[in-house]
Amino acid sequence: MDTKRLVVFVVLSFAILFGWQHWFAPKPVPAISQPQEQAAATPAGAAGMAAPASVAEAPGKLQNGGRVRVKTDLFDAEIDTMGGDLRKLTLSQHGQHEDAKTPFVLFQEGPEHIYVAQTGLIKSDMPNLPTHRTLFTTKDSLMVMQPDFNELSLRLEAPEVDGVKVAKIYTFKRGSYQIDVRHEITNSRAQPLDVEAYFRLMRDGKDPKGSGGYLGAATFTGPAVYTEAGKFQKVAFSDIDKDKAEYVKSGKDGWIAMLQHYFASAWLLSPNGSANLCAKQDCRFVVERVGDLYSAGAIVKVPTIAAGATGVINVPLYAGPQETRALEAAAPGLDLVKDYGMFTVLAKPMFWVLDKIHGMVGNWGWAIVIFTILIKLAFFPLSAASYRSMAKMKKLAPRMQKMKEQYGDDRMKFQQAVMEMYKQEKANPIAGCLPVLVQIPVFMGLYWMLLAAVELRQAPWMLWIHDLSVADPYYVLPILMAASMYVQALLNPPAADPLQDKMMKIMPLVFSVMFIFFPAGLVLYWVVNNLFSIGQQWYITRMIENEGKGK
Repeated sequence: MDTKRLVVFVVLSFAILFGWQHWFAPKPVPAISQPQEQAAATPAGAAGMAAPASVAEAPGKLQNGGRVRVKTDLFDAEIDTMGGDLRKLTLSQHGQHEDAKTPFVLFQEGPEHIYVAQTGLIKSDMPNLPTHRTLFTTKDSLMVMQPDFNELSLRLEAPEVDGVKVAKIYTFKRGSYQIDVRHEITNSRAQPLDVEAYFRLMRDGKDPKGSGGYLGAATFTGPAVYTEAGKFQKVAFSDIDKDKAEYVKSGKDGWIAMLQHYFASAWLLSPNGSANLCAKQDCRFVVERVGDLYSAGAIVKVPTIAAGATGVINVPLYAGPQETRALEAAAPGLDLVKDYGMFTVLAKPMFWVLDKIHGMVGNWGWAIVIFTILIKLAFFPLSAASYRSMAKMKKLAPRMQKMKEQYGDDRMKFQQAVMEMYKQEKANPIAGCLPVLVQIPVFMGLYWMLLAAVELRQAPWMLWIHDLSVADPYYVLPILMAASMYVQALLNPPAADPLQDKMMKIMPLVFSVMFIFFPAGLVLYWVVNNLFSIGQQWYITRMIENEGKGK
């Protein structure tokens, strides 16, 4: 197989793969929801999170009390006094997928989408302890973080029941996507109190807008569990529906999360810089279906509270973008929610390099340009050898044409003569394929990096490129890429087979159509790569030609 045929094979393989995924492959089917009227009477299943049976509430249908609004530098939150649930969370620093100027809503409660955070207490012989169905009270209705404050706390209190008084305190910190959720439990009884606390995330099974990738690559939406022993485990909604969900049920550390494209929420049981709540006794993890909704939660034992004493349990909630630095700072293993797919081994270090470059230049587009140049420099010896081989092949093209005329339809003798010529001239037709083959894993790694990196979401480059994570709106970059590929084709030696030669001429058009759907950042990489390749190839070809003239 010569260079041209291999290149055609690789290109057509990618075209068929991406074309199938984009136009013919079945789309992900959202989880099937049952009508609320048919839901069972216990919303938290048999996992120990159930609220009092006397409360009549259909699973998946949330009750409402009053709302308290909390505004910080990163959040616009709404907390319902019914259960003290976090019912709405708007991320002011991130825009909606369809409108970058409108802040992105992560948690919400509405007819189209439900996604909330809930907590409560459990004790089998004390069914009236505060849960997500208990009405709390607070003196606040609106809290705004002032410029000179670094923290903002909201205190909600539940009615005293059986000698137990509970307060739930939300603490928001400036510049942090972690929200401390603390329970203060006062035991006025004459005997010690042992209770458990649950922390869960509830949502429907719908894929949020913007959850799909490009050309059929879909991102994961659903629960995930992490422990040091069991590592990172994703749990598909479909597996929950079939009672086939497999994950670590308990652990001495870890977190439990709900994931979607670019964003995540997670209860951190062993956060960085804080106590590990599961160190003395295993925490339990519960992933289940609750009527129309799905629940991902953890059950934690509260340290025994002596008579007349107050016990405290604090579990941070991470709720925000999947920014690598923020995830790494929050808890061990939380950065794994940033899903680079099967190319993690390439995409993760590539993002690390790109992030370092961005730290110096302050623009993700220019960071991609510099990153591409570094890749070209790293593979320069390989490219130089390839271009030297292609230059020799171009010089041998006239002789090859004469051989074709000499041997006519006798393809066997023609191929033998060509191979003998290659041997004499020390030309290697396969060497010209090496840069293409090297670019494939780099290309795929960069593709998945751009698909997963929220840092590049809605990140501008310059002029008309306002978002490197989506396609070029005016197709300028795909056109430039096609033009650069055409110039490269002119520099390459002509194919001996006329059919192959025609195929190579239409490759720029095929690629430009394919790349219309790719994110602008990826096409930018390919354009810059092509331009430097053209410069390298032209320079090396001239060197070979001049060497020939000097003999």
